Amino acid sequence: MAQSNNPLIDHLKSLISESQNPASLAIDLEDSLGIVSIINEQDHQVSQAITDELPNIARAVDRIVAQLQAGGRLIYIGAGTSGRMGVLDAVECVPTFGVDEDLVTAIMAGGKQAMFRAQEGTEDNADAGAMDLQNIKLTATDVVVGIAASGRTPYVIGALKYARQLGAATIAVSCNPDSAISQHADVAIAPVVGPEVITGSTRMKAGTAQKLVLNMLSTASMIKLGKTYHNYMVDVKTTNDKLLARGTRMVMEITGVSQQQAEQTLVQADHSVKTALYMILAGVDKTQAEADLSAADGFLRRALQTWQSQS
Repeated sequence: MAQSNNPLIDHLKSLISESQNPASLAIDLEDSLGIVSIINEQDHQVSQAITDELPNIARAVDRIVAQLQAGGRLIYIGAGTSGRMGVLDAVECVPTFGVDEDLVTAIMAGGKQAMFRAQEGTEDNADAGAMDLQNIKLTATDVVVGIAASGRTPYVIGALKYARQLGAATIAVSCNPDSAISQHADVAIAPVVGPEVITGSTRMKAGTAQKLVLNMLSTASMIKLGKTYHNYMVDVKTTNDKLLARGTRMVMEITGVSQQQAEQTLVQADHSVKTALYMILAGVDKTQAEADLSAADGFLRRALQTWQSQS
């Protein structure tokens, strides 16, 4: 490549996520099976890259749990594909774990319309990242997860800088080692997935890695906050037919009762799966179940252990 007088071009050239992948140099000569085989082979690298970052992911989970227990929020912020990964993870936490909509939230550069239509220029504005956090009244009890495959997105850097100045916990998720955003984070997570099959198309391996990391951050945090029992999502919101059927099946499988009894108890429990489970397993009414679960900080297993020890 010829010498450039543009610092950004030179910087991008140095990033692993922007470099050319030797395994796909002739991908445009392949038939359809050859193309998807190359993509699939490259995707196998994502899992190992995540494995290498598990200690950092676990540290980030502990920070998130501590902030949420202190009354804070989990806030994802990013631009483009990275921002969309944050939105996807945040919106699923409400029905899956029964949390309030503002407990896990996501901010995208360019606003809500950027979710559906690319507005890539907004990522260059560092002040906008800080302003978007100001607009949601960020506090020191919150935790901000900045997401940027390249690790250099000004919008995300501006957001993380502001969060740190305010005293909030900060986590950086990128796909390049020693990235710029990692310098502004308490915990840096950097699964290095290597060059993309299509040079610079970080919606591919990098996007997959980011999705996996965010899944781990939110799911592990919710588990540690008592939102599951065994591997059941017992705080699921039964807001449609599928989720109501899933909740009914959970009650039947965990307690062994009939479908009729499961449905009746869910009605008595105002469709709270966790409350219905405790009502059946401990043989108590809704009022007592809610009191016991509250005393156990919402942990069904802990509430049942206390009940068993007192029985």
